[in-house]
Amino acid sequence: MSRKKTTTVLVATVSIALLATGATAASGATDATSSPRNCGVLFDDFNYQGATDPNLAAHGWNARSEKGGPGVPDAAWPATNVTFTTQNGQKVAQLRATTDGTAAGTTHAELRRTTMNLRNGTYATRVRYTDTPVSGPDGDHINETAFAISPTKFDYDPIYSELDFTEYLPNGGWGETGPINFQTSWHTFRNDPWDARTASSNQAKSFNGWHTYVTQVGNGHVKYYIDGKLTADHTVDMDGNTILPRQDMSFNWNLWFIDLGAHQGTATSEYHQQIDWAYYAKNETVSPTQAQARVTKYRNHETTYADTITNTGSCQNHQPPQH
Repeated sequence: MSRKKTTTVLVATVSIALLATGATAASGATDATSSPRNCGVLFDDFNYQGATDPNLAAHGWNARSEKGGPGVPDAAWPATNVTFTTQNGQKVAQLRATTDGTAAGTTHAELRRTTMNLRNGTYATRVRYTDTPVSGPDGDHINETAFAISPTKFDYDPIYSELDFTEYLPNGGWGETGPINFQTSWHTFRNDPWDARTASSNQAKSFNGWHTYVTQVGNGHVKYYIDGKLTADHTVDMDGNTILPRQDMSFNWNLWFIDLGAHQGTATSEYHQQIDWAYYAKNETVSPTQAQARVTKYRNHETTYADTITNTGSCQNHQPPQH
């Protein structure tokens, strides 16, 4: 499905070396669920005080602050739009986006991983989407997302890699009326004029509330699950090219407006998206049930963060040649 670029390309000013690849788990944390054939895991329960909490950066995350795509041109991406709140006794990350119908009055939000060392394996995250704003008029073309992405260097970059685990448009956009949820696997794209080479699936229904999104990458397939149900199985794009990642990616979530044409009136609308946890198992196929069980085990052991990913020996991610 060809449409305007849906996820931001990480800019060069963001350092990907804030965390050493294969950092050890946080003090007191253990990964009792990993096996000898495993190449490690990443888990985060998002138990932070705010966007400036030093542990957030130390654990390889940051809140975006620079302008740029995707979404409304010239909209701001303030780091303060990423906060951490408590829901049902559990800390969650919260993204905030606002608009009054003008670019100057529009803000987006993104929580992203600054370390790019993720490729094959299993990605899982529990996310809360909302169909309506917490305040202001409804109807905006808002995009609520979770995804993995690599940098791109030029149009039709042959090693560009992106997997959109979920892109939820409660009020539509891109010609859709909504609500609609997409899973998209990328081979490459050209920015201007727009041309995306992808495989894409969708569900035309509401995803308001908490849902668990699991994506398995390997053996020639990218398989997407929502609440344990297989919703998409991608292998190639519309030209027969692989959509499997060809270079390392980061784990990200963002909340942004596709355009401003659907805004009603001049009052400001405010939308929220929440993230309960994130989990990644390198080079391992983990079922949705197993992923949830492992997260529960971490929580039962009061482990809020762990990173045991290794990139040595048989676990090495071979980087493509410079191009």
